[in-house]
Amino acid sequence: MGPTNIALVKLFKAEQKLREAQVRLESAARHVRVQERRTNELAEKLKLAQKELKENQAKAAELDLELQSRDAAIEKLRTQQQTAKNNKEYQAFLIEINTGKVDRNKIEDDAMKLLETVERAQNEAGVMKQQLEAEQAKLATLHAESGDTIKRLTAEVDALRPAREAAYEATPLRAQDAFNRIVDRFEGEALAPLEKPDRRREEYLCGGCNMSLVADVYNKLHSRDDLVYCPSCRRMLYIPDDLPPETAINSGKSVSKKISSKPKSVESVNAAPAAAERPVVIEKRAKGQWGKLLTAAQGESVKAAMDAQNDPLSLQVNVDGHVAGYYKGKTREHLERVIRYRMQEAGIEAELEVLETGQEDDESSSAGEDASAGSSSADPVSASAASRDTVAATASADASSHPA
Repeated sequence: MGPTNIALVKLFKAEQKLREAQVRLESAARHVRVQERRTNELAEKLKLAQKELKENQAKAAELDLELQSRDAAIEKLRTQQQTAKNNKEYQAFLIEINTGKVDRNKIEDDAMKLLETVERAQNEAGVMKQQLEAEQAKLATLHAESGDTIKRLTAEVDALRPAREAAYEATPLRAQDAFNRIVDRFEGEALAPLEKPDRRREEYLCGGCNMSLVADVYNKLHSRDDLVYCPSCRRMLYIPDDLPPETAINSGKSVSKKISSKPKSVESVNAAPAAAERPVVIEKRAKGQWGKLLTAAQGESVKAAMDAQNDPLSLQVNVDGHVAGYYKGKTREHLERVIRYRMQEAGIEAELEVLETGQEDDESSSAGEDASAGSSSADPVSASAASRDTVAATASADASSHPA
């Protein structure tokens, strides 16, 4: 990898260490914060209850004064009634006294209800006060027990910050911008390692989302200093330490030759060394302009599948009757539609066919006919099969004309 990618990997690892330490600190301090919140909520609740209690006590005192005032007024009316000069005046005082008693009884009922409310509020406030004292004691115990742990973890976080800042400053500006855009979105996982599930095949996966990648992604990362993104999750890719070139890149296998006692024709003898010198390489993806176009179409179709919460399908793409590679997509129709749209944008005209992987056997007979016809093909598998069929047919004809 180039210096930019190496600096990014160092920054990524420093960021991971810092975030892991912050998570440990967060976990250690979480219980203390929960207890503090519980204690504060209970204290606030007790404060409101005490305030309401004081207001009710003030209302009860006002009602008590009102009752005393009513009693004094009724007593005054009774005194005046005793000095009434005639029956009419006496009856008027009596009515006024009875009305005052009715009003006084209403106030007394309200006062009794309010006194019951005050008494109940006093009991509740007493219980909350005891609970608050217990929660405060528990909080003090947590502070004493976790104080050393929090101090140690805080010091660890502070010690890791300079290394992260140094790695950030050593990273080129364009890589810093890309890292900042991605790091918070994936909670620190801004980079994803290349993974090679099968060591015998040159196929790679994104270590972040497990999406398959183009075959030349390793060479691009190994030989260039570019930022390479996963087309699915958009994380930046890097080569891990356990995937050196001798492990990641297959050297290829030579074609085995069968020794025959029958004489061979001149064409067969001349064709055999060329076939032996060129190993058969199975290309799983197209290269060049087609490779970029099909990879971009795959990324768009896979994203549509993920948005719909569906698993992408593995599909075979044929161009002009030849296999261009195997790509993933939301559905066969969706991937074909996206590819055709991108072909129109690029001004490319070709015969396109997208098949489900289960349809490969159904199309094998027509592919075999095209290969045996000797036409030029972009698919090295079909071309190799055609050359082997030609050699076999020539050797058979030569053997029949020259008996042993």
